Amino acid sequence: MHPAFSVIFFTVASGAGFGLISLLFIADSFKLGGGFSREELTIGGLIALGLIVFGLLSSTFHLANPKNAWRAVTRFRTSWLSREGVFAIAFMPLALVYLASIWFDAPLWLRETVGFLTAVLAWITVFSTGMIYACLKTIRQWNTPLVPANYLALGYASGSLLLLLGAVRAGLDTTPYIAMSALIISIAAVLKAIYYFWIRSPGLTPTINTATGLTRAKVKLLDTGHTHGTFLTQEFGFKLARQKAGLLKVVVFALGFGLPGVMLVWVFEQQGGLAAAAVAAMAGIAGAAVERWLFFAEARHVVNLYHGAQRC
Repeated sequence: MHPAFSVIFFTVASGAGFGLISLLFIADSFKLGGGFSREELTIGGLIALGLIVFGLLSSTFHLANPKNAWRAVTRFRTSWLSREGVFAIAFMPLALVYLASIWFDAPLWLRETVGFLTAVLAWITVFSTGMIYACLKTIRQWNTPLVPANYLALGYASGSLLLLLGAVRAGLDTTPYIAMSALIISIAAVLKAIYYFWIRSPGLTPTINTATGLTRAKVKLLDTGHTHGTFLTQEFGFKLARQKAGLLKVVVFALGFGLPGVMLVWVFEQQGGLAAAAVAAMAGIAGAAVERWLFFAEARHVVNLYHGAQRC
């Protein structure tokens, strides 16, 4: 698949935003590290909402007619894209009420209830984003529960690193935030490794025989029906060299998981380390962006079998 920058920015930014506000609710409820102040919680929540809003807006740039983006929410019963849009719309007012309840010192039961619902809707929205791709049987690299699991893990990993940066900036005890980030990053790294191993399985590779259902003899494509590139070959025929893909996977693990891990140790030893926390957050988000580019670039749509490829 041809990686679109708008979709990469959307999934990375919104995932980090949803992860941040969910973990912010946990930090607020359990007063981790001593607890953020009212102002710090509000600023953190607004940063999370900013990431989400800009991410969602950027996703419309991938559409041929962005003004028709509202139509995406009209197929809730059958479309994961529609469900994502509906859940995101429902999330926004709840998140604003949660932040307002913090700012105006609302009763604790209201603050906790709205915060919990906000965190749940954030989780569901990120899950729905992953399911947009996981439900596509025509792309075998995506058609697996590992896709929404990876979307959730990476989004929450990015959010946890941003939350850690906020905790360092606020002068809180960073031990629980470091532990939280280390756990989520470890889970994300394991899930990503399993995913990369799974998509290499040759038995899952569609061929022109399996696509046509003719398995008694070797099927060969004689004519693609056109002499020049088409929209399908441009969008679905993107090819990435295996050697380059392998190098980028090393970058994903080194930049997205390894470097943040080293910075977490640094922050723990220094009991602060604003620069280290900032590097960890930036590296985690950059690694997620590389991972997301690779996620699209490695995808092989079955339509390629009808445009010259013998297998996907």
